[in-house]
Amino acid sequence: MANKGPSYGMSWEAQSRIEKKYDEGLEERLVEWIIVQYGPDVGCPDRGRLGFQLWLKNGYNNNKKNGVILSKLVNSLYPDGSTPVNLPENLPSMVFKQMGQVAQFLKAAEDYGVTKTDMFQTVDLFEGKDMAAVQRTLMALGSLAVTKNDGHYRGDANWFMKKAQEHKREFTDSQLQEEKHIRAATEGPPRLA
Repeated sequence: MANKGPSYGMSWEAQSRIEKKYDEGLEERLVEWIIVQYGPDVGCPDRGRLGFQLWLKNGYNNNKKNGVILSKLVNSLYPDGSTPVNLPENLPSMVFKQMGQVAQFLKAAEDYGVTKTDMFQTVDLFEGKDMAAVQRTLMALGSLAVTKNDGHYRGDANWFMKKAQEHKREFTDSQLQEEKHIRAATEGPPRLA
């Protein structure tokens, strides 16, 4: 990864707008959910954008390796024995391997049902470019987990909004015929133009 210096001008303005979208209250809710969903052994991040980023990125907190948090989170939403993300025996220390682990999380989240428009890019997390996008992905994942209601979600169901679900209706032939008769009676005879 290339090191980038400070931003100036339009770049600074754009980055400033992105950073303003980050919600510290939402950070607290997401941290609480991740801890409840997976368990206390994932640790707890230092407060703030940087602490949250480092915690999700490589699982470090107070110099302890806690594991690959995003991978553990998405795996906990699947049935036992069905883990979409392989957890390495030794935690990856090389950046490209850590980024590969995040890419596996993103693929598993997409397979779970998170839309591409709700997904963050790996660089958003690793370089801290757009932590609000990371929050958006986690919110979408939590919302899907609550909506599926398959017993794998742990935590307060009020932390996330349920997604709208299709409510397909089936009509019998007699109901469809009755609707045609009603429509014909209310429209009257055809008008001449």
